[in-house]
Order: sequence, then structure tokens, then C-alpha cells
Amino acid sequence: MATTVEPARAGGTRAERARLTDDRILAAALQSFGTKGYDATSLDQLAAELGVTKQTILYHHPSKAALLDAVIDRASADLVATFDAALAAAGPGWERVETVVRSVFRLALRRPELLGLLREVSRLGPPAATRVAANLDVLVHRARAFLESEMDAGHVRRSDPNLLLVSAYSTVIGVATEVEVLRAVGIEPTLRTTVKRRQELLAFLRSALVP
Repeated sequence: MATTVEPARAGGTRAERARLTDDRILAAALQSFGTKGYDATSLDQLAAELGVTKQTILYHHPSKAALLDAVIDRASADLVATFDAALAAAGPGWERVETVVRSVFRLALRRPELLGLLREVSRLGPPAATRVAANLDVLVHRARAFLESEMDAGHVRRSDPNLLLVSAYSTVIGVATEVEVLRAVGIEPTLRTTVKRRQELLAFLRSALVP
């Protein structure tokens, strides 16, 4: 059976229209995977939300798993670009830790689906989790090198940098995004409490890391 593609809209070349359609598909899939979860997302549901046929999605991405891979690649690129831009304007030492934490909280407020996708992929495990790890390896490598240099300079307590990274990642992502856990301990995730959580988290990290 021939693949059905949505009729091309006026304006732009065929390639440009195809790219715009794919951008819409990836944005909708990221939103759904990052908020509802991979298992709870169906291609039929995405097609209905986008006003296209399921075959249109399959034309761009031949399976739901392939769509997840494409979403992971797009989200990873966004995360790398976000942190690169933030760190480019940051100063040395502890200011870089503060910049990363502030960026995570900013993402939690403005683009929660990105961090939600990271949590969902961690739950899914390989091969999705392996793909994310490979895509974000450049950030992990820089973070590990930064921690090792700060330890050598005596600015951070000596410890296993890999274990420290995992612990810091889990703590920061959890405090920034685990809304239901926060509510369970009596914290309503408003803008005011978010700012307070960020301040207290930074104080906790400084206390734990700085000699």
C-alpha cells in the first residue's frame, strides 16, 4: 500500500514544507513523551492532535521507536545548546555550578517536557537511555573535567567525580522537577517556592561540596 502524505500547503518548497511538518511532529511527540510518557503516547493520538494522518508521521519516522530516537536527538541538541550558551557567559569556579542549577530550574519552568523526557528515558532504559547518554556525553565530559580541576585546586572536596556527577544530577533534577514528590512533603510548586527551592538547593550543594 502506498504511503499517504498530507497535501502540501501553499508556500515554500516541498522540502521546506516537509521539514516544517516534521518539526511539528517532533514538537508534539516531545511534549507527549515528556509529560504523558512513552507507553501512554500513541501515533494515532499524535496524528489527531496535529491534524494529520498516522501515515504522515510514519512517512517521516517509520515507527514509534524511530520517532522516540528522533525526539531524543532533537531534545539532546537543545539541552547541549542551552547549557553551552549559559556557561559561555558564566564566570569560573562555583559560579558555573550556580549557572547549571539555574538553567535546570529555568528549563523546569519554561520547557518541562525536556526534563520530563530525561526522566522517561531513564525509566525506559536501553536503547533509549544509551542514546541520550551518548548525545549528552560532551556535557558529562566537561562537567567531569571541571570537577576534577576544582578538586585539584582544593575548591571542591575530593571524591569520585563520576559518582559525584550522578548524585548531583539526581538531586538537581529531582528537586527541580518531581512535582508529586514535592506535594507529598507539603511543598506546592509555585514560582515563589521554586525560587526558594533553588536557593536552598544551591546552599545544600555548596555545603556538601566546598571544603
